[in-house]
Amino acid sequence: MTRTAAANLGDVSKRSRIASFGSAGLLVIVGAMCAAVISGGTGEVLAMALIGLGFVAATSLVFLEVGLSEDRERAREQARRAPRRSERRQVRDRPRLDRMRGRPRRLS
Repeated sequence: MTRTAAANLGDVSKRSRIASFGSAGLLVIVGAMCAAVISGGTGEVLAMALIGLGFVAATSLVFLEVGLSEDRERAREQARRAPRRSERRQVRDRPRLDRMRGRPRRLS
């Protein structure tokens, strides 16, 4: 995922979170009402489908929230480490010794 896509995912508004969790809860409530109002096998099937879909949606949204919070934490961690990386680069600017690939080192 690109950096801009990850940044946009973290910008979920409070209103959209309430709407998404509310719609999952509404599915559960409508499913329970279908079980009470519609008699027979049709009511039971509708109730199971709607309640199941509501619970799956709520669980998915919880996992999304956890993932987004981890992304925000990772972004904070990278922001904290950014100044340290520039300091390391300054230290690394000194010339490196040549490598002796495949040849034994000389001790002279």
